[in-house]
Amino acid sequence: MTDPLRTALAAGRINHAYLFSGPRGCGKTSSARIMARSLNCAKGPTPDPCGECNSCRNLAPEGPGSVDVTELDAASHGGVDDARELRDRAFYAPADSRYRVFIIDEAHMVTTQGFNALLKIVEEPPEHLIFIFATTEPDKVLPTIRSRTHHYPFRLIPPSSMRELLERNVAAEGAKVEPAVYPLVIRAGGGSARDTQSVLDQLLAGAGPDGVDYSRAVSLLGVTDVALIDGMVDALAGDDAAAVFGTVERLAEAGHDPRRFATDLLDRLRDLVMLRSVPDAGERGLVSAPDDELKKMKEQAGKLEPATLSRYADIVHNGLLEMRGATSPRLVLELLTARMLLPSVAEGTDALLARLERLERRAASAPAPVAGGPAQAAQAAPVAQSAPAPVAPSGEPVREFQRPSQRAAAPAQQPAPAPQAAPQPAAQPVARPEPVAERPAPQRPSAPTPPPAAPAPAAASSGGTDVEGIRGRWPQVQAAIRKVPGGAVTGAMLTQASVVTVEGSAVTLTHSAEPVARRLSEPQHTERIAAAFKAVFDGDWQVRCVHGAAQARQAAAPKAAPPPPAPERSFTRRSVEAPSAAPAPPAPKPEPERPKVTTTEPDIPLPPEPVEDDEDLYNEDASPAPPPPPLPPEKDPEEIARKLLADHLNARPLDERK
Repeated sequence: MTDPLRTALAAGRINHAYLFSGPRGCGKTSSARIMARSLNCAKGPTPDPCGECNSCRNLAPEGPGSVDVTELDAASHGGVDDARELRDRAFYAPADSRYRVFIIDEAHMVTTQGFNALLKIVEEPPEHLIFIFATTEPDKVLPTIRSRTHHYPFRLIPPSSMRELLERNVAAEGAKVEPAVYPLVIRAGGGSARDTQSVLDQLLAGAGPDGVDYSRAVSLLGVTDVALIDGMVDALAGDDAAAVFGTVERLAEAGHDPRRFATDLLDRLRDLVMLRSVPDAGERGLVSAPDDELKKMKEQAGKLEPATLSRYADIVHNGLLEMRGATSPRLVLELLTARMLLPSVAEGTDALLARLERLERRAASAPAPVAGGPAQAAQAAPVAQSAPAPVAPSGEPVREFQRPSQRAAAPAQQPAPAPQAAPQPAAQPVARPEPVAERPAPQRPSAPTPPPAAPAPAAASSGGTDVEGIRGRWPQVQAAIRKVPGGAVTGAMLTQASVVTVEGSAVTLTHSAEPVARRLSEPQHTERIAAAFKAVFDGDWQVRCVHGAAQARQAAAPKAAPPPPAPERSFTRRSVEAPSAAPAPPAPKPEPERPKVTTTEPDIPLPPEPVEDDEDLYNEDASPAPPPPPLPPEKDPEEIARKLLADHLNARPLDERK
């Protein structure tokens, strides 16, 4: 904000009212005093006061002050009476200066009535009058006042500029301060020059003959020792629960505040996120730390994934909210560290990614399987064995399903007899599954035959392995994946996956979680799955994974063969078949007709008879309504009035009184 103000002073564009806003300790009131000194300088208005004239000496930091520069604290002088007194004093001309300057600090504390009392003079001030309002909350200043001022928002000082200021002050004092102390002081000050300087003064006051060292600064400022923070982060990265809770125990023994430890841990997680996302964050100024500590943080950032760091930060942030007003902050700290150690207790995509990252770290640190071990022996075992043909209850083998291409390749084979149907009231002869000639007209079938088998949901592979075959041996595929180097993570992600299509040697998998589906589609995971398929089914396979089963079905739908026409069905009541209930001898060779299915169902029962109560209600509704009662005869209004007067007022006609 100094450049715009210097330019305005140099050009002589002086406004009658200014509004300086910003956080506490950023220099609002000090800038207002410097501006008053620049305005009343004998060589001014100038951005660089001379410091030699009477006004500059009076308004210097060690000066006695000037009668023409008045500073008011609105926190204690914000009423309407104070505003009226200020308004009356403002009309007087300055005693020995160019301008009469009123600096109103904490201007947001002025009441509405006080602002209204100042409104007229702020709107139309005398030429010699200048107002400077300083506030931390400009929104609470009356809009009519704010609209008549030049607003300059001040900001906090960045860490680099703050460190230069502190080093300059330390050099002026001739004190000794270790370089590792400056980040602690800057972080404790929170970007406020006043607060940071106060913290440094406290450390210098309690410094020994060797100056301010790191251990003395940690003890005086109450911050957490960096060794405890490093121990906690290393324990979390290594999933070491004993080290995590041991750090909490050492924290309690040292007398540190669990809330402060959680705050410092959250700051460390923020620095790790920055280093993970921006490797040169230290050189860019995004992370402020000594060189040795910055090197340690880079190592820690390499051990933790971004999703894990983000989840840790969320847990610590929520734990800080829970610690407010908690009777046992240490218990809350132990619980939130337990939640960080157990990602499975949380729900959502972040927790799922954290579990996958933990499996990847374990798989990377696990030793590789020994060559020629039992794992390869199990993979070299026979892939599949021909299953025995199923046997019907009558002892005859059940006819196996043949595809049209297989039937065309072997026309000489005779179809196996159809399985016997369940016993029915009438005898049902067996029909051939494949008719020789078409039926000229629809006729009643002589016996029901099983409908032709529906096509498989996905095409079979060239080697004869289809979706059902893969699903039946899916546990073997998962076991083979875990034996592949690095396949523990892939096997964990495949626990909720399923096979939807098989097209030749291409297999399509589906997963309900979109992040996991994306991870499974990565080359390293698809290669592991393909290697497992090769170990179980032989051949070279291509694997892909999609999100949800709907996409896979849509992709496979255009390639599916059209279903055959459904057999005609006819409906026959049992009451119609009752006369011919005698069993007929089965025909030795039925006519080669198109198979039809006849179903028998019982007669549809009649609705129940109405209940007597329902009939009574129905009869009552149906009976005609009784005629209304006759209206009473009309009476003479005068007669009614006489009767009311006689009954209630004991009135009598005038003739009777006479």
